[in-house]
Amino acid sequence: MKIGRWLIAGAVVAVVIWKADDIIGTDKQQSAAPPAVTETASAIASPSGSSGDTGTSEATPSAEPSDTATPSTDSPSPSEDADPDGSSTATPESSDKPSDASDEPEGSAGSDSLDALLQLNAPDKTIEVGKNGVATVTNPESMLVLVNKKRELSSTYAPDDLVKPDVEFSFSGDSPKQKMRKTAARALEKLFAGAEKDGITLKAVSGYRSYATQKSIFSRNADLKGEEVANRTSARPGQSEHQTGLAMDVSSASANFELEPKFGDTKEGKWLAAHCAEYGFIIRFLEGEEDVTGYSYEPWHVRYVGKDAAKQIMKQGVTLEAYLEAAANGATKA
Repeated sequence: MKIGRWLIAGAVVAVVIWKADDIIGTDKQQSAAPPAVTETASAIASPSGSSGDTGTSEATPSAEPSDTATPSTDSPSPSEDADPDGSSTATPESSDKPSDASDEPEGSAGSDSLDALLQLNAPDKTIEVGKNGVATVTNPESMLVLVNKKRELSSTYAPDDLVKPDVEFSFSGDSPKQKMRKTAARALEKLFAGAEKDGITLKAVSGYRSYATQKSIFSRNADLKGEEVANRTSARPGQSEHQTGLAMDVSSASANFELEPKFGDTKEGKWLAAHCAEYGFIIRFLEGEEDVTGYSYEPWHVRYVGKDAAKQIMKQGVTLEAYLEAAANGATKA
């Protein structure tokens, strides 16, 4: 009996040992095998610089461009205007001194723009006759506004962008007549700088005049000379280009800073006539054109019209009246 019990117990122990050894061997095999790699684990563990349809991965977000970052030249940003040829043109920042005297486009595109501008400012399209029979201009803000004895400015008109150009004046102190419209003032600064480079010294004498100031000036001249004589060199109120803020009287020491025809014979006056168009100005009242302009020859009186128009006017040797009339008929080419 005892021997049988011992045999049975021994068999049971052998079976237990055999099972235990089998279980241990299986665990060793499983521990030796590499762990399975899931898609989620791979995506997190492996950084990537590429982006799919939904953008970059959340693990490595791309930085947003700052306002001051240099824009890419490969393609225009939404805030830029693309030119027809595919190049981009950034929206220009405002500046007290524009990059060019009139910011006019150059080349054929500029010519087309000028032609369109001339049509908009045609003399017959920019005049309104009131019940009192006075013809008043309807485009006082235009750089091509035509003001003369037949086309007046309203008594209430005053430019809202008057500034004092940084040039030398023939007198000291501050005065409203030192001012011009901003674009014209910046162009005058460039004109004076160009003259200085050529060894020419100019000084500004008289710019903007209000309706009231012009009324006072004309009344004084009329009292001294009589209205008819006075009106040859002095404008009635509302008929003066000085009220536009686009005109400046210029002189030199060689002319004693006087506003007299002799200024045209000085080296400064000759330089001004030869180069003013390069900066957007014209000699407004030409010699021999009194019947057209209504005023005597004034080589000191420069008027801003923009560079493209100024170059054509001075090259053709015509008055602003004749130029605008020709433009209305499609004949403005130099």
